[in-house]
Amino acid sequence: MYSRPFAGNTRSSRELWGELDAPTLCLELERQVVNETTNDITDCRHTANLHPSTSSRPTYAKVEYALEAISHAGTALGILANDGIVLAAERKVTSKLLEQDTSAEKLYTLNDNMICAVAGMTADANILINYARQAAQRYLLTYNADIPCEQLVRRLCDLKQGYTQHGGLRPFGVSFIYAGWDPQRQFQLYQSNPSGNYGGWKATSVGANNASAQSLLKQDYDENCNLKQACELAVRTLSKTMDSTKLSSEKIEFATVGKTPNGTIYHHLWGADEIEALLKEHGLAKENTEETTEQAMGSAGYAENRPES
Repeated sequence: MYSRPFAGNTRSSRELWGELDAPTLCLELERQVVNETTNDITDCRHTANLHPSTSSRPTYAKVEYALEAISHAGTALGILANDGIVLAAERKVTSKLLEQDTSAEKLYTLNDNMICAVAGMTADANILINYARQAAQRYLLTYNADIPCEQLVRRLCDLKQGYTQHGGLRPFGVSFIYAGWDPQRQFQLYQSNPSGNYGGWKATSVGANNASAQSLLKQDYDENCNLKQACELAVRTLSKTMDSTKLSSEKIEFATVGKTPNGTIYHHLWGADEIEALLKEHGLAKENTEETTEQAMGSAGYAENRPES
C-alpha cells in the first residue's frame, strides 16, 4: 500500500540510505511522506464512497444537525452554589405508568463525586455515560483516588471529538452538564457539546428554550447563593421555560451535589415526594385537577341515578 524507498533495488535500504547526502535524503523522505499521505486520502475517500449516507456531508454540518436535535430536547440546567451544585431537567416522557425511581431520563450518576444532566439522544448519552463510568473506575483502581472532575470531562470530550473527524461516523447527538467535586477545585460545573468542546460555568442550561433559560439565569443568579437558594432558582427557571407554569414530579428531575457538616461529599437524585415538597414550598406545584373532576362527575352520576324517596 505505501511506497517503499528505492523499489526495484536488490541492495538493502540501509546501504542505499547511507550513500545519500543530506539534501537528497530530505527530498526522499519528503517524497515518501507525500505518497503515504496521498494513499491515506485515497483510502478515506474509498471508505466514504462505501458509506455515502453518512460521509457525503461535511463534518461541521453533521455537528450542526446534532445541535439541532439537542435544541428540541427537554431543558436541563445546572447552578453552582457556595455549598453545592443543583441540576434540574425537564422530562419529555411522562406517564403515570412509568416507574420514576428506576427510569432516569435526564440525570445520571458517574461516580461518588460526580453526576450529570443530558439533553439530546438518550441512547447516545447511555454509551458516553458508560464510558465515563468505566474511566472513573479505572482511575480509582489505578490510583486509589477519585478522578478529578475536569480530567473525566476531558476524557469524555476527547471521545466525542474523535467522532467528528473520521469518515463514516456521526457525532454523538447529546450535550452534557457535569456537576462534581474534587479536592483541587472543590465544587465544579461543566458543559460540553457534540463537537467535544467544554467549559466551566457558574450557571448554564442546554436543550429547548436554552436562550430563555440562560437569560433568566444571567438575570437572577447570585454568586453568593447557597444550595437552597439555587434549588429555588432552578425550579423557577424551569417553570418559566416549560409549557406550563405549574410543575409536577412527573415532569422534572432534580439532583444535588453537596457536603455534609462533617465534610463528606454526597450526591442525591431526588425522589418524587421530595420534588413535590419543593414545588409546593415555592407555590409551583400542579394541582391535581383530574381527581377533582372525576369525583365531581361521579357525584353527578350518583345524583342522577339516585332513586326518589
